Amino acid sequence: MIPSIVSNPIIAGIAQNTSASVSVETVLKSIGRPGFILIDKDIDGETKQYAAAKEFLYQMTCLAIYLAAITPIFKKGAFKLGKKFYKGAEGFDKFNSMSEYNTYHALATRNLKDRRAILSSHSFKQKKELLRRNGHIEQLWSKEKPEKYDKIKGTIELGSLIGSVLGLAILAPEISHHTIHPMLKWLGLEKKQGLDTKA
Repeated sequence: MIPSIVSNPIIAGIAQNTSASVSVETVLKSIGRPGFILIDKDIDGETKQYAAAKEFLYQMTCLAIYLAAITPIFKKGAFKLGKKFYKGAEGFDKFNSMSEYNTYHALATRNLKDRRAILSSHSFKQKKELLRRNGHIEQLWSKEKPEKYDKIKGTIELGSLIGSVLGLAILAPEISHHTIHPMLKWLGLEKKQGLDTKA
């Protein structure tokens, strides 16, 4: 069972994708940390509610900042810088945008049978036309192991990694400091704790 889970294409895709990994981790933290606070028998009820709500709101703030800033700014920016830096080399000249590459890469990592099934699907028609116009269809349809252009993938993931560090280590604490207390106050939890917004 464990080997089948580890080798699952979806799990592998999440593991190789910085955005997906960070998002999954943050969602798990937003559930796990407040959950452990709430089941702690050594803390009184009101304190538990306040601490759990504060932790949940912080994790959700982190996730919102990450999703709003990382993909559109850092990942796309990294792809554009890669196109300029490599000047048409390393496969960058074969893709017009990061989303086009991601569509290609998602298929290239699948086995040939699954790939052909997806390419034949009616729901994939629009993306298929894009891949055909840019010369990717033949490789995806006929090759057992199509080129994955790892340098492009690495460049995008590096941008995501840098963005996650800056976003979660710098932006998230600063923004949450100005947003979490007003939300807790609106929920009536600051008043219950007898805390002010500077706490």
